[in-house]
Amino acid sequence: MLYRLSLQVVPWLVAWLIRIWFSTCRVTVHGAEHRLDTLDAGRPIVASFWHYTMFFVFYQLRRESAVIMVSASRDGEYIARLAQELGFSTARGSRNNRGMQALKDLLKAAATGRNTAIVADGSQGPPRVAQPGAILLASRTGVPVLPMMWSASRYLAIPSWDRTAIPKPFARVDYLYGEPLSVPPGLKAEGIEEYRLELENRLNELYRRAWRIHGREEH
Repeated sequence: MLYRLSLQVVPWLVAWLIRIWFSTCRVTVHGAEHRLDTLDAGRPIVASFWHYTMFFVFYQLRRESAVIMVSASRDGEYIARLAQELGFSTARGSRNNRGMQALKDLLKAAATGRNTAIVADGSQGPPRVAQPGAILLASRTGVPVLPMMWSASRYLAIPSWDRTAIPKPFARVDYLYGEPLSVPPGLKAEGIEEYRLELENRLNELYRRAWRIHGREEH
């Protein structure tokens, strides 16, 4: 009973808190040409980002129509409902629970021209190690993967496996778009691993660039 009630209230409250809190931040966008070439040009993408960035990414992309893969776990229900409060659709699944069904849902969405999003290191990690989901999706649909990352001058870090970060009010946030990664169609296991590693390297390079802006090597 308490769980069901909290599912009704908590995501709604957090969504409004995010809107108010993050609206105080000063955002500088880097790599805007990559956004112009994809999102602003109306081309569908597979958005790819590390798990620690999730809350601000949701805020930054809230005006985009996208289907986001969210864990099918009990805790993932809160994230799914938060994403829905911010205007996203969700596909529920992870490596250990309904993962293939979620990927099929994303394939259907991409096939109709919708943007999709997959947290690159998944819901359980390890942190900053890419999983193959985004590469599989891109290879099956011909949609490019658009890496993205953010860093902040001041932030809070939750003591979780990925140190999920939240910018403090009035922080300076730098939001980086990487070069879109085009993935060949019909990749087999060896090719998927090659491009998975390429995505991981691009995301980690973007991560280092983002945090060096604020004089850090990591968050």
